[in-house]
Amino acid sequence: MSGKDYVEKDYYKVLGVPKDASATEIKKTYRKLAREFHPDANKGDAKAEERFKDISEAYDVLSDEKRRKEYDEARTLFANGGYRAGGPGGTGSYNFDFGDLFNGSQGGSGGLGDVFGGLFNRGGGRQAQPRRGADVETEVTLSFEEAVDGATVPLRMTSQAPCRVCNGTGAKAGSTPRVCPTCVGSGTVSRGQGAFALSEPCRDCRGRGMIVDDPCTDCHGSGRASSARTMQVRIPAGVQDAQRIRLKGKGAQGERGGQPGDLYVTVHVEPHAVFGRKGDNLTVTVPVTFPEAALGGTIEVPTLNGPSVKLKLPPGSANGLTMRARGKGATRKDGTRGDLLVTVEVVVPQHVTGDALTALEQYREATASDDPRAALFRAAKGA
Repeated sequence: MSGKDYVEKDYYKVLGVPKDASATEIKKTYRKLAREFHPDANKGDAKAEERFKDISEAYDVLSDEKRRKEYDEARTLFANGGYRAGGPGGTGSYNFDFGDLFNGSQGGSGGLGDVFGGLFNRGGGRQAQPRRGADVETEVTLSFEEAVDGATVPLRMTSQAPCRVCNGTGAKAGSTPRVCPTCVGSGTVSRGQGAFALSEPCRDCRGRGMIVDDPCTDCHGSGRASSARTMQVRIPAGVQDAQRIRLKGKGAQGERGGQPGDLYVTVHVEPHAVFGRKGDNLTVTVPVTFPEAALGGTIEVPTLNGPSVKLKLPPGSANGLTMRARGKGATRKDGTRGDLLVTVEVVVPQHVTGDALTALEQYREATASDDPRAALFRAAKGA
């Protein structure tokens, strides 16, 4: 549709609603008219089909708040004082050429054609629109230490990029693609579906907005070719196993000046022989002897990629007790560190001989009156 048609058509009159009609009223009226004039209900009736197109066109503008506002402003602009396109001006009228107004009187771009072209998403009606590049997915495996502290790793990726032979046009050297006559370069078309008009990719140009008559022999007219590249990617510290990281603008290149897609990296973390992970905290299990657990003492604990730390084990420590070494865990997003959670595991000797056996027997005799299961039996009997 030209800018002239856009200004001259009264969409409110087409739908039969007042200019201050609410969105609900416009929608209700449209549905009623669409059912009445739908081609399926009027087989072979050209007038009904044309009426249905006008109704759909009017609703497409008036149902969108932004487009309706722009439409109202455009009509108000030309309604003040009146006008006659291409005709002589009378009182309060102006004699001007719509071609100059909408296409730019100086032979360049600009004018109201840019405004109306944007309204209908046709870019002035002749140029194909930029297309964003595709997103790319890949995987990387890190060691436990790399996941905790972060790492820069090389990633080799294969993605679609503009064909180097035809520079992304899809046309053979010496020829150029032409604007798709079906979608007028927009890459999309509107189709009536019942009471609604749906926008979908143009089938003739497959959404590119251009048609290649003499295709490039290398990319066969697609304008795209597989491209392999290696890039250094920084994986942030503290990344978790199976976490998916988005790197904006690192995906496939766009077409016709479009933005590149994004790169999504799924991270796999190898397990560690000693340490585990709970969120920002690291975990470790430390064996202690029975005397250490009973009498207490100071135990030495290893840390990941750092010097060991000493923790005070309280007397009477039970098996499974967890202590905390602050700041010895994984790196957080803000640069601080989580904690190291130390779980005590009391080790029972498998073979006891000599003085150790004598000492344990003496200990058993000294504590014979202390039955650790007495409370269990009382609870079982409901005492």
